[in-house]
Amino acid sequence: MAGAELDSWFHERESAWLYREVARAEPDPRKSELFLKLAAAAEDQAVRWEQTPAGRATPGRIFRPSLRARIVARLVRRFGPRSLRGMLAAMKLRGLYIYSASQAAAGHAMPTSAREVGARHRSAVGGNLRATVFGVSDGLVSNASLVMGIAGAGAGSPYVLMTGIAGMLAGALSMAAGEYVSVRSQREMYEYQIALEREEVAEYPDEEAEELALIYHARGVALEQAREMSQALLARPEQALDVLAREELGLNPDDLGSPWGAASSSFLAFAAGAALPLVPFLAGATGMRAVVLAAATALVALFTVGLTLSLFTGRAGVRGGLRMVLIGGGAGLVSFCVGRAVGSAVQ
Repeated sequence: MAGAELDSWFHERESAWLYREVARAEPDPRKSELFLKLAAAAEDQAVRWEQTPAGRATPGRIFRPSLRARIVARLVRRFGPRSLRGMLAAMKLRGLYIYSASQAAAGHAMPTSAREVGARHRSAVGGNLRATVFGVSDGLVSNASLVMGIAGAGAGSPYVLMTGIAGMLAGALSMAAGEYVSVRSQREMYEYQIALEREEVAEYPDEEAEELALIYHARGVALEQAREMSQALLARPEQALDVLAREELGLNPDDLGSPWGAASSSFLAFAAGAALPLVPFLAGATGMRAVVLAAATALVALFTVGLTLSLFTGRAGVRGGLRMVLIGGGAGLVSFCVGRAVGSAVQ
């Protein structure tokens, strides 16, 4: 089988394998059935590739999912496909439109009961994971550059360690404060908008029910059925408020995260990355040996960050890792050279 044909065959086989993993992890039978059908379609396409002249010339091929696919499958089993749809899209899987909040009836079956309305957007694990990786990356690059700059200036190991710890705390606290203000401001805006909607639901329930019915009618639900759904929904004010915030305001009440939780996560992610270049110094290494070990630790961590980010971008993992090494390593090298020049000038 020629190289391009072999790549296509492998992609179809891997897609079929991933579709089945997603189907097993999907609790909704209808969605699970869709992914099983997509798996069957991918298998059929792989069989077609096998029946080409090049495919018949290379019998006995054995399929093994790639490391990237196995990692994604494990995460899907752990967190569910809905929360990792961005990662699945990077793997070029189809059918993820079923998790869209605003999909029209032609591509996404409308809910048939008030209980089903608003049962979307329940998880943001993929987004949180990506934010954590970026937080670690920020802490790693900034503190590694600081350590390299101070070491390049000729400072002794205790001073380098003390400066690195100060940089880690300052950066982590700054990130945490910024995240707290950002989430708090967003939460206050959401709360204000939802409070206005709550007043309207209390004062004009019939008008709100009709507006919601028209929204679902525009998406393909029969008008009478949409009115029945909206009236049933308005009988439970808090559930109605949740749905109205999503459908009319475009707000997701589940996004009202805790400012303290966001600040803590940001602090820990940045601190975790910033602490890595300090490990050799904390372990007792001194002089140039400590600097080399710190640089090596940072480079390995940068490569790992690049590999992790490739799960979201769909790009080659090794290339993503090397790109992070070049970016972060370049920043550290420039800092070291500038520190060496400043140190020589001061001395």
